[in-house]
Amino acid sequence: MAAYSVDLSTGNNYFDLNDIIASQEKIPCIFNIAVEGLGYLDQSTPDPDIGVGTKLELPLWLAKYLHRDARGIVSVETPKTYREGYRQILAADPSVVDLHRLGPHFYLAGGKLALFSLPDIHDILKTLLQTFQGRFRRIMDGSQNALHTDLTNQITMLDESERCLFAAGQRGLLDFQSWENRESEKLSTSTVVLNQRKRKWVGISRENGD
Repeated sequence: MAAYSVDLSTGNNYFDLNDIIASQEKIPCIFNIAVEGLGYLDQSTPDPDIGVGTKLELPLWLAKYLHRDARGIVSVETPKTYREGYRQILAADPSVVDLHRLGPHFYLAGGKLALFSLPDIHDILKTLLQTFQGRFRRIMDGSQNALHTDLTNQITMLDESERCLFAAGQRGLLDFQSWENRESEKLSTSTVVLNQRKRKWVGISRENGD
């Protein structure tokens, strides 16, 4: 069975669909210099250019390159769902929070905030880890009881990484039950052997004129 972990890596994984989707999450940015010809990105003004001090929400992948540019085109602010107010809610009781509503890729997108010079980034990463630790037990308990209990409400509150973990727990339970019932040890006739027997039977029938 594959291993699952909370991925807080900051790099891009171009072969991971979840990573690609997480990189599309928008974060608040402030333009430090004027940018010509991109005024259409700001729907609140008819100006053809983006002026200094303009606030826009940009995808993570775009904000990263603009922030790292030698000119420091944009500064990045902490997204709302990772600010102190939400961190306090998660610290109080992470197991009851609808994490999927805060962001379907809450952990993955949150980890990518380490790309930026946010003053509270250490608190954000600490919250991500503690939130996962606080929810892990309930997720695994639920995955072991999902066959006998309707856990639809619980599953809808999980972020995508947690849903993968939940599914892994279910597969582990089914594999264990299969082993316990000796279903994994049952021998069956190979398809190749069955086909050979069938051809042999057809040949004998033809020889006998059937």
